[in-house]
Amino acid sequence: MSKIFIDACFGRPTPYTPVWMMRQAGRYLAEYRAVREKAGTFLDLCRNPELAAEVTLQPVEIVGVDAAILFSDILVIPLEMGMNLSFVAGEGPVFSDPIRSREDLERLRSAEETAPRLEYVYETIRLVKERLPEDKAFIGFAGAPWTLATYMIEGQGSKTYTLSKKMLYTDPELLHAILRKTTEAVKLYLARQIEAGVEAVQIFDSWAAAIEPAKYDEFSWKYMVEIAEYLKERYPHVPVILFPKGIAAFIERGWVYGNFDVFGVDWGTPMALAKEKLGDRYVLQGNMEPTRLYSKEATQECVAALANLMKEGRHIFNLGHGILPDVPVENARHFVRLAQELSRRD
Repeated sequence: MSKIFIDACFGRPTPYTPVWMMRQAGRYLAEYRAVREKAGTFLDLCRNPELAAEVTLQPVEIVGVDAAILFSDILVIPLEMGMNLSFVAGEGPVFSDPIRSREDLERLRSAEETAPRLEYVYETIRLVKERLPEDKAFIGFAGAPWTLATYMIEGQGSKTYTLSKKMLYTDPELLHAILRKTTEAVKLYLARQIEAGVEAVQIFDSWAAAIEPAKYDEFSWKYMVEIAEYLKERYPHVPVILFPKGIAAFIERGWVYGNFDVFGVDWGTPMALAKEKLGDRYVLQGNMEPTRLYSKEATQECVAALANLMKEGRHIFNLGHGILPDVPVENARHFVRLAQELSRRD
């Protein structure tokens, strides 16, 4: 069966523009909160294929999106490389053993050792595939090497990325070594996700804007493109989506390139700019400001504007970042219905 989301990723004609939401399996759903409580810790949920599959499917069933995205976390890669990860209330993810030296890096497992340790993710994928409606697509994902490296170096989330950026300017060889090791792990991880059953993959560079434009290509973008090209060479039938958050300035420069299919546009990047600079090369995904979901009127205004702007372009509806945990479920449903209805072409 032809799936509207996959067709849209390849720029094929579709009866309407498909829609999904980043973080669509999450705390705004009471059903998710119930499963999360049953699981124990957040990592316990990620490592429990049965429960992770259940929450992966919830937004398809409850909200009506056109694609499910795997429930997991980008940090399972450094976790299984051998780092000690915990999720601390009020702080988020914390690594107690950050990577600050070559010796720290050398103690981490190789990509070949890491990929098999993520079997719980692949089993989640197989379970979802058994239950996902035939007309819905299934998206896998991983973090971009730069975003993963910032967590691995800083030891936790950061607003200044001081240690990561200090390394970029004072010891770029070490940073490149971290990025290289992480890149190889992401390649094998996403390949195994595809082998297990995902039909598209997205690479999240959540902290792309932490690097100045003059350095972004060298320390982030080229690694993302390398991963995309590795996957496209082996799995040309699988769409690859790149989502670098906060790089409007880089789009303005016009240097975006690479063998991938969909460019995810964040809410701070004007879609008109992305369409002008990238719309002839890539399908564009996004980019509604997530807080518009608090208001049905604000949602309708944005969806109508995007539908009008992209009626002659190739587009996938999404938020410009993740859905927030206190958004009313009915408002999320409203967004999905509007996107599907206002973009209908049949």
